[in-house]
Amino acid sequence: MNIELRHMRYFVAVAEERNFTRAAARLHIAQPPLSRQIQQLEALLGVQLFERDSRPLKLTDTGRFFYSHAVQLLAQTSELESMTRRVGKIDRSLSVGFVGSTLYGMLPKIIRRFREENSTVALSLHEMSTMDQIQALKEGRIDVGFGRIRHEDPSIRRVVLREERMIVALPLGHPLIDSKPVLSLHDLVPETLIIFPQAPRPSFADQVLAVFHDRALKPEHVYETRELQIALGLVAAGEGIALVPRSVNGLKRDDVAYKELDDPNLVSPIILSMRLLDESPDIRAMLELIYDLYIEGNMEHLPPSDLGTP
Repeated sequence: MNIELRHMRYFVAVAEERNFTRAAARLHIAQPPLSRQIQQLEALLGVQLFERDSRPLKLTDTGRFFYSHAVQLLAQTSELESMTRRVGKIDRSLSVGFVGSTLYGMLPKIIRRFREENSTVALSLHEMSTMDQIQALKEGRIDVGFGRIRHEDPSIRRVVLREERMIVALPLGHPLIDSKPVLSLHDLVPETLIIFPQAPRPSFADQVLAVFHDRALKPEHVYETRELQIALGLVAAGEGIALVPRSVNGLKRDDVAYKELDDPNLVSPIILSMRLLDESPDIRAMLELIYDLYIEGNMEHLPPSDLGTP
């Protein structure tokens, strides 16, 4: 009997979840069959992949070696399936995942220009968290993702398009608005900090909390909410303040004021993600278009060698 793809899928799920119960739920199978499949895989390889006496589960050195190659092979299989389907279609398509806050930056312009210049490609948009984008890319459900979380995955290529400054949103009439031209994080510590999204995590909420933690600061009160628009609504109602990407400043509201922060390192990246080996013409066209738009907008961008080669 030979190793099959299902063996590797099951193994990767257990390795990433570090728990058989969670891995079984992720795979939508019962736990006993999953345990048997892992035992069967170890028997076929003649090695032990997990240290079963550890909680949570840990990979052996051999297991870590096998994991690094298994995820690459599964990603390549997914890419092959996705690209073969695309080649077999008369009508080309491109699926794009995005986090909601990128809609206030360059993303709408990118989508409009891509549709204008590639009218034969059916473009579909899907709002999803950065971590969901990574999984969707690996499964072939999307082809490109626009997110904000730095997450390393051997089957995914990431391009940081921009390090976007954070600003603070305050309710009209708040004392900090006229206190000084530029605010610091220290000024915000006594305030109720509204963060978003509440789930799934990690997310922009964790980036905001990290900027305080990295400077040995802790907001006195933290309020979690589901998404950006709700956070701004709560700010307008006087329930607190929020750190938001600077591009949100373009969302004009009569009841919210935005102030700059004094630390240039308070940034949230905009990250383009794609499958590592996907060199389709549509992906290349998207990359070239993004690079051109960043030049037109006179914005900070990566050199052509980084953006132009999938």
